[in-house]
Amino acid sequence: MNKVTRYPIPARESRVEYPVSDSRFIATGDYAPTVEAAEAFVARMRQAFADATHNCIAYRVGYGPSATERMSDDGEPSGTAGRPMMAILQGQELGDVVVVVTRYFGGTKLGTGGLVRAYSGAVRALLAEMPTKILVQRVRRQLVVDYSRYEVLKQFLLEQEGEIAEEAFAAEITFHFTLPVDRVQPFNKALADLSHGQLTATTLE
Repeated sequence: MNKVTRYPIPARESRVEYPVSDSRFIATGDYAPTVEAAEAFVARMRQAFADATHNCIAYRVGYGPSATERMSDDGEPSGTAGRPMMAILQGQELGDVVVVVTRYFGGTKLGTGGLVRAYSGAVRALLAEMPTKILVQRVRRQLVVDYSRYEVLKQFLLEQEGEIAEEAFAAEITFHFTLPVDRVQPFNKALADLSHGQLTATTLE
């Protein structure tokens, strides 16, 4: 199975309020590229809503079956908060996402079914408002060319979804650029065809 190198992620932090009966549910979510970033977000939300009855969490770092996942009911009955929150995130096929649903209890007990509907509904409402973008995993590469090929190769890099970070002019020209991971093999073939096998790009650490 090929590793996924492009997937949707949150574009920015978002928040919605989702009242149910007498309780206030506040869902806040953001982009979390690492477990450390997700945990830092959770800690920030728990501090911001320290007076809340519950701060339940779900996050997915990475994408698909290989994503690192964590969820917590934070004192709600087992399986009524974190798990339904996670189910919504998985169903939306988002990657690198963290969500905290804060509850201020208003006096009316919702029961286990009501809690599941409330927490999943809060996350669903949040994702309906949260803008997303596509994360493209990229690799750093270097290409050295002579001056006669400068314009042609620069245009070629852009056509291949390359993003040029630096151009160094000396006896020859060195392009430092990034390339989507899933474009590396097509790029190598196209570069070999263009230069009749004379040019190769090297991967930088």
